[in-house]
Amino acid sequence: MRHVLTRGGASFAEGARAPARLPRWSVRFLEQPTATAGLALVLTITLGALFASRLVPGDPLVGDGPALQSPSRTHWLGTDELGRDVLAGVLHGARVSLFVGIAVAVISTACGIVVGGLAGLFGGWVDDGMMRFTELVQLLPRFFLAIIIASMFGGSLLNIVLLLGLTFWPSTARLLRAQLLSLREREFVVAARAIGVSAPRLLTRHLLPNALPAIVVNASLQVGGAILVEAGLSFLGLGDKSYVSWGSMLNNAQPFIQLAWWMSVFPGLALLLTVVGVNLVADGVNEATNPRLAGSGRR
Repeated sequence: MRHVLTRGGASFAEGARAPARLPRWSVRFLEQPTATAGLALVLTITLGALFASRLVPGDPLVGDGPALQSPSRTHWLGTDELGRDVLAGVLHGARVSLFVGIAVAVISTACGIVVGGLAGLFGGWVDDGMMRFTELVQLLPRFFLAIIIASMFGGSLLNIVLLLGLTFWPSTARLLRAQLLSLREREFVVAARAIGVSAPRLLTRHLLPNALPAIVVNASLQVGGAILVEAGLSFLGLGDKSYVSWGSMLNNAQPFIQLAWWMSVFPGLALLLTVVGVNLVADGVNEATNPRLAGSGRR
């Protein structure tokens, strides 16, 4: 019979076999029906985008059937005026929307962390200068600026992503600054400064981890905003015409809205569900990572 060393009445073997528990914030997230519904929507749309080429083979920009055919077994969501499959357009359009949303959120979050981190960490004239610059960028009419840039330099995905990423960051910077101003006087920060921790290390190892939940929520909301702006530009004919976009599909559907309802309903529904799903996930993360809930014993 095998003997196992024990400590405090519990065996090491039993402890080793104990299943890893989920983080408490993830448990609180999964307990929210709206958050799980939003996550299911986002995952479904993401999987459809990833496997679009397998689900609907062929070029979505090339017609492969009769024009203006209503939904059928051959074309589940019908075809447009050029015989292009609407389902193929919706799935491939999800790739463009998700790419723009995620890329813009990453760029804007990185810029916001740099500006807000410097302002909140150093304060004084650095804070004043960074915040005045942030307010200047925040005053720019983002959508009209995007229209001007797309008209002058073309509406390529790269131009759209860079423009939105470099104009979405003020909210992240202001949010992070506010978080750091409340954190930098805490005991653990004062102790770190007392032992000579450098400013970059103090920011990356002590301050940012505590401010990360709010930044993640804000970045999630920016994904939905970027998707809507890209769809608006494509709807106006200023998007990247080398890719299928939900906005361009809605633009093409305008003359046929009474004759072929499916051309506008399905891309519009995909856009709506994606933005709603992303916002529900963001709200769920905010609820799950709320420090007041984390300390209240609620699971």
